[in-house]
Amino acid sequence: MWIYLNDRFVTEEEAVVSVFDHGFLYGDGVYETIRSYGSRIFMQEEHLSRLFRSAAEIGLTIPIPVKNWEDILHEAMIRNEVGTDLQDAYLRITVSRGAGDIGLDPALCSSPTVVVIAKPLVTPASHLYERGVNVIVASTKRNLPSAVSPQIKTTNFLNNIQAKREAIAAGAFDSILLNWEEHLTECTISNVFFVIDGTLRTPDLACGLLDGITRMIVIRLVGELNIHVEEGRYTVDQLYLADECFLTNTSMEIMPVTSVDHRPVGDGKPGPLTLKLREHFVAVRGRF
Repeated sequence: MWIYLNDRFVTEEEAVVSVFDHGFLYGDGVYETIRSYGSRIFMQEEHLSRLFRSAAEIGLTIPIPVKNWEDILHEAMIRNEVGTDLQDAYLRITVSRGAGDIGLDPALCSSPTVVVIAKPLVTPASHLYERGVNVIVASTKRNLPSAVSPQIKTTNFLNNIQAKREAIAAGAFDSILLNWEEHLTECTISNVFFVIDGTLRTPDLACGLLDGITRMIVIRLVGELNIHVEEGRYTVDQLYLADECFLTNTSMEIMPVTSVDHRPVGDGKPGPLTLKLREHFVAVRGRF
């Protein structure tokens, strides 16, 4: 495997980051995960815009201009023989504060560390889309937005990891995190939508969640299908009453949820609106 490290491509064995890197020591960094459909990088501009926004929020200057990223990402795919007609690519960009003396002062680090990984995209098994997945509501709460903004896609992922541990222990596909007011936010790596009485609902960004790019696309697409969508503050009890539910993120697109806390969602099968949206998403994703 070839890894882009700082300013050049190196082999996996040569891709070494200092033990004094503040990304390792303190989780001080940002990242993005992107996918391709064949050689076409999906929503590249939006992902890069969010990466640079996240970096700006923590006072981190990304040393590579936006205009150079497309060439880097495509070379990463070519070198690793992904992003082809036979194999979609998974791309991860990580930018950390860089190596420096031990301490919290960002000025201790002279330059950021930049890493790009390109590997084969592994999508969820087809039977999960056919049957739907089970999720639980985690006891772990989402970080307070006033403490760590969810709009920063940070490498400090311990909040999500704790919730994921709960899902694994419960034999669930994933966990939904509540915020400080017991309102729904998001899953560990995806946004959540649910349907009640024909209206599609999803937690408002003000509840403390990341503005997922697939979330944004779904909200745009439902308008094309004349489906009413609301962003708001919702409770677990409202989710329990849902007729349908699904998750969204870049790699899995739209994943039906058929059980929440071991309670069936609707009739316990992927719902008609979910299936309609997934079909429409697949049909039109080439334009994004």
